[in-house]
Amino acid sequence: MTAPATPLHQPRLEATWMQRNRMTVTPILFLLPGLLFFLVYVISPIFQSFNISLYRWDGLGEARFIGLDNYRELATDRNFEISLWNNLRWLVLYLLAIPLGLFIALFLNQTVTGIRLYKSLFFFPFVLSQVVVGLVFSWFYLPREGLLNAALQFFGLGTVNILGNPDLATYGIIAAGLWPQTAYCMILYLTGLNAVDPEQVEAGRLDGAKGWKMLWYVILPQLKPATFIAFVVTIIGALRSFDLISIMTNGGPFGSTRVLSFYMFEQALGEYGFRMGYGSAIAVVLFGIMLVFIAYFLWQMWRDERAARHG
Repeated sequence: MTAPATPLHQPRLEATWMQRNRMTVTPILFLLPGLLFFLVYVISPIFQSFNISLYRWDGLGEARFIGLDNYRELATDRNFEISLWNNLRWLVLYLLAIPLGLFIALFLNQTVTGIRLYKSLFFFPFVLSQVVVGLVFSWFYLPREGLLNAALQFFGLGTVNILGNPDLATYGIIAAGLWPQTAYCMILYLTGLNAVDPEQVEAGRLDGAKGWKMLWYVILPQLKPATFIAFVVTIIGALRSFDLISIMTNGGPFGSTRVLSFYMFEQALGEYGFRMGYGSAIAVVLFGIMLVFIAYFLWQMWRDERAARHG
């Protein structure tokens, strides 16, 4: 008895829709949970803030539609003006973290004795909570017992009450914020320096580039992605600065250290606030400022990539 002959060509089964499109569907399935969370917890609150800003509402009772009255009030609100100018000060001075982080990263990228210890010391501020940073600098600035005034007295200079002076308090808080932000930018640049092409560096040396020329024409162009991320993160950090102000001065003295995020909290959730519509209007203005800067940097990066692709 012989076995039945096996046909040389098996009939081809038609592929299902999932099999034909698995290279497209599989990434979407992996991204779907994250996209849903992003839509629910990021995009939806943005539109809700726009909507609430058109109402007068205390968060509990009935909301009354008032149109753009909250925004008209912002235009004549002295506290809002102070907060906006303080945010601009934060924005300008906070950008110092980027060149500081770059130069520290260039130093730490060298092969010198004890470099691991130096890296640990410079990395340390990044792992600290902003609340801890605020407390440390509050103690550092104390008028009598603080280390800053102790150093000033050691050199024969008078004491200064930084957090108690309306003209100096904002700059003292910004200095505290620069400490961990510089460490963050340093980490970004250290990562970027590991990806620098050594062949380009060697070619630059053969062409006579060294020092600042090497940095400007060879190193920095290869650090554009790290610079872009550093700018975006630093700008967002400057505009949403809240925790340091809350810990160090609570908006004082005399409201001189308020920023938009802190003023929004005071109006919407503070002890004498509960003006949800007005707080949402402040949030919308803050979101608009962030959007302008981020859109500009995204457009700049897209333009550079397009020029590199076609050039």
